[in-house]
Amino acid sequence: MLIYIDGEFLPKAEAKVSVFDHGLLYGDGVFEGIRSYNGRVFKLDEHLERLYDSAKSIMLEIPISIETMEETVLETLRRNNLREAYIRLIITRGVGDLGLDPDKCPKPSIIIIADKIVLYPQKYYEDGLEIITASVRRNYAEAINPRIKSLNYLNNILAKIEGKQAGTEEVLMLNAEGYVVECTGDNIFWIKNGTLVTPPVHMGILEGVTRNSVIDLAREAGIRVEERVFTRHDLYIADECFLTGTAAEVIPVVKIDRRAVGDGQPGKVTQRLIAAFRQLANSTGTPIYTTD
Repeated sequence: MLIYIDGEFLPKAEAKVSVFDHGLLYGDGVFEGIRSYNGRVFKLDEHLERLYDSAKSIMLEIPISIETMEETVLETLRRNNLREAYIRLIITRGVGDLGLDPDKCPKPSIIIIADKIVLYPQKYYEDGLEIITASVRRNYAEAINPRIKSLNYLNNILAKIEGKQAGTEEVLMLNAEGYVVECTGDNIFWIKNGTLVTPPVHMGILEGVTRNSVIDLAREAGIRVEERVFTRHDLYIADECFLTGTAAEVIPVVKIDRRAVGDGQPGKVTQRLIAAFRQLANSTGTPIYTTD
């Protein structure tokens, strides 16, 4: 495996960052998780736009253009001879001192890792996930805005730990007002009487690339989509529920806080959207190799 770090492709064992990098010391940086399918990178433009937006929001200037970054991502995949992959693209504030001052970090660092990923076992795509509600609340947008995909993921990790201790793979997170926002690494959708519902971005969620793709697919299929505020009660009485994310793709949820969703099986609309998303992901995207 070759990993890109600041202009060099290094073997995994040699790919290292400084202990003074503020990404390590303080979680000061941003990242993207990106997928490639069938020799094409899915929604690469959208992921890079979000990366550069996240960086701008925290006043982190990425030292290369978005066009150069695109080519560097593709070259990382080529160097590793990958067609089906998960790409982790990381921008850190760079090397500084032990203080917080970002101005002490003169040069941001770029890291690109391309590898395989399996977030959930196949059985969960067939039988569905069970999730619980975490006691850990999602970050205030005024504190660390969830729309910034930052390296500081402790909020999500604390909720994830709570879920693992309860024996679940994923957990539901509420905002400070008690409204449903998202899970630790996935956006959430539910269906009632044929209408697909998901939280609006302003409630304090990461605006997922897969989330937006599924909304588009649903509308193209004639499914009514609403982005609105809701509580756990709405989830408890939903006909169907599913999660979306770059690594997770689209995965059904069949039980929430010990309550069966619908009949306790992945629903028909969910299965329809899973199939539509897989078809989209495997047929579109930025070609890795010029012969594709």
